[in-house]
Amino acid sequence: MTKPPRPRGRPRSPFTEKGTGTMQALDRALAVLTAVAQQEATSLTDLARALDIPPATTHRILTTLQARDFVRFDEERQDWSIGIEAYRTGVAYLKRTGLADMGRPVMRALMEETGETANLAVPDGAEVVFIGQIETPNPIRAFFPPGSRTPMHASGTGKAILAALPAERRARLLPATGLTGFTARTHVSLASLMADLEATRARGWSFDRDERYEGMSCIGAAIFNDRGEPCAGISISGPSARFAEDRLPGLGSAVVAAAHRITARIAGDPAA
Repeated sequence: MTKPPRPRGRPRSPFTEKGTGTMQALDRALAVLTAVAQQEATSLTDLARALDIPPATTHRILTTLQARDFVRFDEERQDWSIGIEAYRTGVAYLKRTGLADMGRPVMRALMEETGETANLAVPDGAEVVFIGQIETPNPIRAFFPPGSRTPMHASGTGKAILAALPAERRARLLPATGLTGFTARTHVSLASLMADLEATRARGWSFDRDERYEGMSCIGAAIFNDRGEPCAGISISGPSARFAEDRLPGLGSAVVAAAHRITARIAGDPAA
C-alpha cells in the first residue's frame, strides 16, 4: 500500500491569512483581546500558551493594546486584564443592549420619582466611568457625560461599589495614605473613608455631600452581577440644597430599589 505524500512546509497556523479579506496580525490581536476579556486576569505565559502564539509576539500585541487602553497591566500581580477603551469601543452596542439598555427605563423612573438626575456608572480600577444618565428637567441639575470618570472615594456611586467589595479587593484599589482631596468634605484619610463605607453597608446606600463638587450631593447603590459582585452603580445627584436631611431616607430607599431592579434585569444576584 502506497503511503500518502507528507505535506511540505510548516503546519498551518490558525492565524494564517485566509485570503484577501483577513489580516494575520489583526486576527492575532483580536484573539488576544478576546481572550483577555474572557478572564478576570491572565498572565502572559498562560495567554500565549492558550492561543498558541509565541510569548514575544503576545507581549508585543499586549503592549500595543495597552498603549491604547484596551488592556491593563497590573505591576504588582504581573497579570493582564481588560481596559476601559474596550468599553468605549463597545459603547454603541451597550446603547442597544446590556447594562445601559437594561438600566435606562429604571433610571428614568428613578428620575421621575425623586426629581433628580439619575446616573449609571461602572468601575475601572479606583475610578468609576459614567455610561448613562437621565437628566431631570429642573434647570439646576447635575451633568456627567458618558465616558467621564471620577475617583471612587469621592463619588456616591463609587463609594457604594467600594462598600460592596470584599475587603481584600477594596484594599488593592485604595492607597493607605494620600487620598486626593477635591473639597473640604472629601475623605482624604483611609480611616475616614472606611467609617463612611461602614455606614453605607449598614443602610444600603451611599451619600456624598459636597465631596467631589461644592454644592452638589449624590446618593448611590451598587448593582450586582450573577456572581454577586458589584459590577456597576446607580445614583441620583443634584444641588445639595435639595438633599435635606429629612429627605435622605426616602431618596436612599428609591435608589436602592432601582439598583435591585437593574440587578434583577441583568440576572444578577446580590446574595451570591
